[in-house]
Amino acid sequence: MEPNKKAIWNGIIREYRDYLPEISNGNIVTLNEGNTPLIESTNLVDKVGNIRLLFKFEGLNPTGSFKDRGMTFAVSKAKEDGSTAVICASTGNTSAAAAAYAAKAGMKAYVLVPAGNIALGKLSQAMIHNAIVMEVAGSFDDALDLVKEVSKNYPVTMVNSLNPFRIEGQKTAAFEVCEALGFAPTYHFLPVGNAGNITAYWRGYKEFKEKGIVAGLPKMMGFQAEGAAPIVRGEVVEHPDTIATAIRIGNPASWDGAIEARDESGGVIDLVSDADILAAYNLLASREGVFCEPASAASVAGVIKMVERGELEDGDTVVCTLTGHGLKDPDRAISEASETIKVRPVMDEILAVMGFGS
Repeated sequence: MEPNKKAIWNGIIREYRDYLPEISNGNIVTLNEGNTPLIESTNLVDKVGNIRLLFKFEGLNPTGSFKDRGMTFAVSKAKEDGSTAVICASTGNTSAAAAAYAAKAGMKAYVLVPAGNIALGKLSQAMIHNAIVMEVAGSFDDALDLVKEVSKNYPVTMVNSLNPFRIEGQKTAAFEVCEALGFAPTYHFLPVGNAGNITAYWRGYKEFKEKGIVAGLPKMMGFQAEGAAPIVRGEVVEHPDTIATAIRIGNPASWDGAIEARDESGGVIDLVSDADILAAYNLLASREGVFCEPASAASVAGVIKMVERGELEDGDTVVCTLTGHGLKDPDRAISEASETIKVRPVMDEILAVMGFGS
């Protein structure tokens, strides 16, 4: 049997190279990222009404988050430029992606993470991919300042979203949404931490409209955690605090890009509480069968908030980006779930738990 070459996904650079900066085939570093599902919601009508709600589940990328889209391009360009090492600051997902793509490229990876503020699932990824992981006694913003200084003065490429190729790669998610729907959604909701993703999606949507592939543009709806909402508050948050570790950032690198996406699209950047985030996180898992990390659920919490305010109308097409997989933070999942039930290997005990006992 001959292989069906059309059925083989080749990663976002090869799939969307007409929309990306030029790069030679020999320098492409890919784990076949992208092509993630757009999952239609069927069980949240009581929470969101009669909108059409879909989840762009980026947790099904190779390292379990949307960061892979930007990292494939950033590491590929670093390789093309002759770099042998990359460095990043991270609350977790960036470190996992940087370490994995550096491993694929045969490059060194240096990762700075805020000590005690990184989920175990993410830390384990960076470590197993053989990155040099440094825990900084400070915040993500402290770590990023150090990374910027190192990359400016030493032969190592920074792959945080300040690297413009990260945004180029991440914009491809907007292309996939448009291709799946056949049009741009009415609204696109995203969590906002370092703000690279909302910046990237907006760029992608605009490029597809400019090329006549879609007729309209969505309103971009970004949501920060209440304890880490510098854009909403209009000032840097020195000590950000939220259970959503992936967006626990007090001074976003792509702040200006997020404001531009909000203002040009007629959208909003707002905040949701940790309680709102956890409620949405549990709803997604228990009703929709989608297990995302807590920060991802900020987008869905934002939808619920806007529905309650009367901002969304029946028939609106609403896409929520779910940025990472729930296995990134297994401790949080276990703490939120009901306890396991211990039984002996006795049929009566099993049936009693199931409600079939006499």
